[in-house]
Amino acid sequence: MANVSIKDLKKSYDGKQNVLAGLNLDIRDGEFCVLVGPSGCGKSTLLRMLCGLEDISGGELAIGGDIVNHLPPAKRGIAMVFQSYALYPHMNVYKNMAFGLKIAGSNKADIDERIRHAAGILKIDHLLERLPRELSGGQRQRVAIGRAIVRKPRLFLFDEPLSNLDAALRVQTRLEIAKLHKQLAATIVYVTHDQVEAMTLGDKIVVMHDGHIQQAGTPLELYQHPQNLFVAGFIGSPKMNFLPGVVTAVAEDGLEVAVSGGHKVRVDVVPGKAGVGDKVTLGLRAEHIHENTAGSEQFSGQVNLVEHLGEANFIYVTLSGGQDIVVRGDGNRNVGIGETIELSADTNVFHVFDSDGNALRRLKPGNVLSSRQQVQH
Repeated sequence: MANVSIKDLKKSYDGKQNVLAGLNLDIRDGEFCVLVGPSGCGKSTLLRMLCGLEDISGGELAIGGDIVNHLPPAKRGIAMVFQSYALYPHMNVYKNMAFGLKIAGSNKADIDERIRHAAGILKIDHLLERLPRELSGGQRQRVAIGRAIVRKPRLFLFDEPLSNLDAALRVQTRLEIAKLHKQLAATIVYVTHDQVEAMTLGDKIVVMHDGHIQQAGTPLELYQHPQNLFVAGFIGSPKMNFLPGVVTAVAEDGLEVAVSGGHKVRVDVVPGKAGVGDKVTLGLRAEHIHENTAGSEQFSGQVNLVEHLGEANFIYVTLSGGQDIVVRGDGNRNVGIGETIELSADTNVFHVFDSDGNALRRLKPGNVLSSRQQVQH
């Protein structure tokens, strides 16, 4: 396997449209790196540049220490699994998996050993004589993955491989990919739109938007410490609740913020450059809002909709100030539409974003810092 080093990587068409605007990213050997972001953010373009299907307009791309900017795909030591299975319909599973190795000139004994080893890992050894049309969607995707494994690449690239599967098969195949990563200690770059896939599979998640990397880190880092409004709103399902407000007081250990309706909220953050009168945005996760008065900041609102999930429910509430929020509640409690409920949250669970959308650093309990300190990212 191999590490990947991306330095000031650029992609433009006709020298005008910057699809990727100087990306910098390091992926460690054996790391599972997931690229996420809205459609058109550049994640699939980056994947295609890694495998050599897109030319590099500027910067440097290295795989395993070798600069591959101008290397053709066949010489990069990569294997790619596409959204479509791309299996040859007239070949059985064995021949589909063997085709690339035959083209590369591998001998029959080596080909057979690699195929049977990969088929055993993926539990498709009993399907080797079947044609693609005789397989389910999940089985076809495993064959496509097996075709990549037999090549023993330095780097695996996955381009939304589960998007064509139904919900149950997505869960099953996601677990198989996770197990496969552990078994092979493989370096993987994986593109997806699915939040659950990203959070459960990735060692590192890279959030992209408009050709830029917004933040890269572990799933929990991005979930608990988003660096800006975009990442905060993109990572998490349901997405973070946002409340616009104005700073009314600044102290060494936090801010007081007035939100719509005149309610004032105390938040534990390093003030940084925030001053009285500055506009900010408060962020609050659904699971940090309680249907009681146990928290130090209290709200009330009217229930508009309830989504029942079994063990929990998502309650859609309009606060007295007019803002809409989502609350994660107890699935055993019946909440009626139109009901007024009391809500609360602790001061240390709020996120605060300045007028530029950048996060102010949150304080840990007992950690009091000077309001003159600059925000650290």
